[in-house]
Amino acid sequence: MSEHLLAGVVTPIARQSNLGELTYGRLKEIIVAGSFPPNEKLTVRSVAAALGVSTTPARDAINRLLSEGALVNEGPKTVVIPSLTLDALDEVTATRLALEGLAAERSVLAAAPADVTALERMQAAINAGLDAADYREVLKINREFHFLIYRLAGWPRLVAMIESLWLRVGPSLNELYPDFAQNRRGVSNHMAAIDGLRAKDGAKVRSAVEQDIRDGYVRLKAMIAARG
Repeated sequence: MSEHLLAGVVTPIARQSNLGELTYGRLKEIIVAGSFPPNEKLTVRSVAAALGVSTTPARDAINRLLSEGALVNEGPKTVVIPSLTLDALDEVTATRLALEGLAAERSVLAAAPADVTALERMQAAINAGLDAADYREVLKINREFHFLIYRLAGWPRLVAMIESLWLRVGPSLNELYPDFAQNRRGVSNHMAAIDGLRAKDGAKVRSAVEQDIRDGYVRLKAMIAARG
């Protein structure tokens, strides 16, 4: 990805003392959100320029994400967002169903009316993004929607494990569109999750989140199979 295009995805980091951790966190966040599609190329220079940092924190962030499997080396100066194999998709999906389902079910324990309102606001923004075919914005808000629910579970280690799974699957979510924009399956699942949260029905929230994961799995599996 060129520096110009990367700059359109992320905003520079404000100067603070813990620049290395902030750089890692920002780059991780945009990968989790699906802002980069599979096989997108990144360099230390492009990341540093887009985030407004020197090459040292950019390189350190890339190296950490390489060790976590969120990036893979393509050459001495280039890394890429890896694409999912069918085996990897199966493993990630099964684990997501278990962990995200658990977090979704627990979310009702701490959910307040303000959380329901926030989710409704996010869903309205997702709908607007779908109407405008702004899928990058849809993916960004989709991530915020899901993780608002998961954080309500009150288990930060569980959320951290879910984030590690989204590092692997997030980029591939780009491949759900424009198909998902046409059938709006994700919208139906999200509305069911909101209804469940409002009613304090943990089983309903879990079912909605699991269905959202399964719907995405079916589409991604078909696309991976088509690639051969």
